[in-house]
Amino acid sequence: MTDLFTWLESLPISTFIRESNSLWAFPMFLFAHTLGMSIVAGGASLIDLALLGCWPRSAPIKPLERLYPAIWFGFWINLITGSVLLVADASKRLTNLDFIIKMGCVFAGVYLLFAMRRRVFDDPQLDVAPVSGQAKLLAWLSLACWFGAILTGRLLAYTSTR
Repeated sequence: MTDLFTWLESLPISTFIRESNSLWAFPMFLFAHTLGMSIVAGGASLIDLALLGCWPRSAPIKPLERLYPAIWFGFWINLITGSVLLVADASKRLTNLDFIIKMGCVFAGVYLLFAMRRRVFDDPQLDVAPVSGQAKLLAWLSLACWFGAILTGRLLAYTSTR
């Protein structure tokens, strides 16, 4: 496994991200990663909070489904920038418990996005009847996942060195 980490860290993009003083290196990738996470977690949280009742009763929830393309756009930004940041410090990230927990939260959060779209937004009773208990549970779990991903992502700055 160590050989794989060493190989990843020796890639030209890894060296550029890790060692360059250019704003186009680590700072730009980290900024783009943060921007992508704000789109994903912000969009998901807006949906979650609406399902949990933080939405005007007279306003329908179904139109929030239109946020999904933006959420997936943010996800792809994060996938690309996160992969580049990962390979730049593979041996530090892939052996760090905070990173492993972060990725668990991200994978669970993405699963919940799919589950909510299928189980909540495809429900013909969504704006007719009160939000179901299952929808509220999915919303709480989603909020926990995105909060966990952000928290553990920020902790990475303090639990490993760049």
